Amino acid sequence: MLFNLLFDSPMMFLVIIVVLVYALTIHEFAHALAATILGDQTANFSGRLTLNPLAHLEFFGTMMLLLAGFGWGKPVPVNPYNLKYKKWGEALVALAGPVSNFISVGLFIIVFRLVAPNLAPDNMLVIFLSTLIVVNLTLGVFNLIPIPPLDGSKVLFAALPNSFADFKQKLAINGPWVLLILIIADNFLGFNIFGHIFDFFLDLVSYFL
Repeated sequence: MLFNLLFDSPMMFLVIIVVLVYALTIHEFAHALAATILGDQTANFSGRLTLNPLAHLEFFGTMMLLLAGFGWGKPVPVNPYNLKYKKWGEALVALAGPVSNFISVGLFIIVFRLVAPNLAPDNMLVIFLSTLIVVNLTLGVFNLIPIPPLDGSKVLFAALPNSFADFKQKLAINGPWVLLILIIADNFLGFNIFGHIFDFFLDLVSYFL
């Protein structure tokens, strides 16, 4: 568990916490920014159009981060009826979160390539940048999985024709349970479904480091 690092390696614990807070904050802020640009002021009026982490952290999700290394931020409120594009508006707002993490990955790769050659592999700055790259990439990829309540489900729902209305409704209701079962299967039954997905993208990114 992540909390064990507090005693085994306090500095690494701090690094991971800072990275997780950054990744979640930029992700949720991007949702709020996209919604505002597309015409919905709900997130802005709710105080979510900010880079202040306290506005985006959710208590239980934060506790899960500390205890298990897996958590979530506070969902950004969006009124889809206010968005400019009725069909794709929600999908664009949803995509903004993962895209912000991928942009972060690109920026941190550039910084890493500039500083890493001059530093030892165990230098804390190198470790910090590496962790920023891994966590942002993982968060972005994970949220693109098309299972509710993940961001990818909004893209899937927008892409499916109206004839799939029943399927979309059932997936919206049962999606969180499906996701929970997959997470449990991954962590306790050794299926490692998500691990294979993340490893594929991490291997791609490693070519740029």
